[in-house]
Amino acid sequence: MAPLEFPLAPALRIDLGKRAGVTGGLLGVLCVFAEFCFLFPHVLVSNDGRAFYAEHLGVFRGILQVSIVVTFLLGTFSVLTLRSKAHGVIAMVLAMVAMLLGGGEAEPLTQTPRAMSAGLDFFALDLLVLGLVFIPMERLWGLHEQRIFRTGWQTDLKHFFVSHVGVQLISFAVLIPVQVFLSWAVRMDFQQHVAAQPVWLQFFEILLVIDLVSYWVHRAFHTVPWMWNFHAIHHSPLQMDWLASSRSHLVDVLVNRFAGFVPVFLLGFHPSAIYGYLVFVSFHAVYIHANVNHRWPYLRWVFATPEFHHWHHTSDEEGIDKNFAVFLSFIDVIFGTAHQPSHWPSRYGTTQFQPPETYLGQLAYPFKRHEKTPYG
Repeated sequence: MAPLEFPLAPALRIDLGKRAGVTGGLLGVLCVFAEFCFLFPHVLVSNDGRAFYAEHLGVFRGILQVSIVVTFLLGTFSVLTLRSKAHGVIAMVLAMVAMLLGGGEAEPLTQTPRAMSAGLDFFALDLLVLGLVFIPMERLWGLHEQRIFRTGWQTDLKHFFVSHVGVQLISFAVLIPVQVFLSWAVRMDFQQHVAAQPVWLQFFEILLVIDLVSYWVHRAFHTVPWMWNFHAIHHSPLQMDWLASSRSHLVDVLVNRFAGFVPVFLLGFHPSAIYGYLVFVSFHAVYIHANVNHRWPYLRWVFATPEFHHWHHTSDEEGIDKNFAVFLSFIDVIFGTAHQPSHWPSRYGTTQFQPPETYLGQLAYPFKRHEKTPYG
């Protein structure tokens, strides 16, 4: 069947059809994941978020139903505009599967409580929200002209999936050793004084103590060869965007979360301040990797900005091993590693050897022998 003739230039029609098909397919997958979360909440939904979802159940049902309709419409548009029907048909099929699973009215099939869940809800909801925020942002304020579905996006999406669906497993892997081996260092009186401070003050204290620790851990990942082999995965994207922030080896993730949790555990910050920090970091980490031209004069010397972090990811010689701070750029100023010139970096990635682009290849890369260490 020949595609319908829309009043658009052929190249634009094909481009829009491809984008609609791929976007519909991704959204369709999220819809099916959301259906499973409705059907098996005690297995797939994160324990911390279950009460919040129950309180706003009508809103989430509405979001799911609208997403299913949008998925079907995107798939239909792709089928009608392209000769290749694969992406559009897949999107339409996923929308129909989501409807057959119950659509916005799906009810739980089991109510058996579980001590630990997969956190599939965190992946689906976070990807949807971040995509809706950062994709338009990168279209409006793009730094480099590049495609939404640039080279390597599938690999980064797999990293995003693993880090979000495995969030509770990763948290347990970090929390339990810290609580077991550092319980002797807990002083309740001291922790109560810390937790009694204003929440806003605790929030900034968390940023400071975690970033001071993370700065030196980050520098170690760049200077110790065997550690760099793990961290090189995070530096391997050749194009920067919001999804590139997810590309990190699991060992890198575990070490950084362990290092960050230790001071939080020992100091005893109030849960409200910790939740505020988690919300901030979930958006900030994505924002500083985004393909946006935001410079933030003056503020960039206090807080890490996209410009600041892009220079950390560059393979331009002038920016290698600079800007290690995650949140507070003045830490790099203090220790002499800040670099924020008047121009932006021109290249990204590693310098002497580029790790493989496949997800499994990146997991295996640090454990293989390397003739050279690809600093940068």
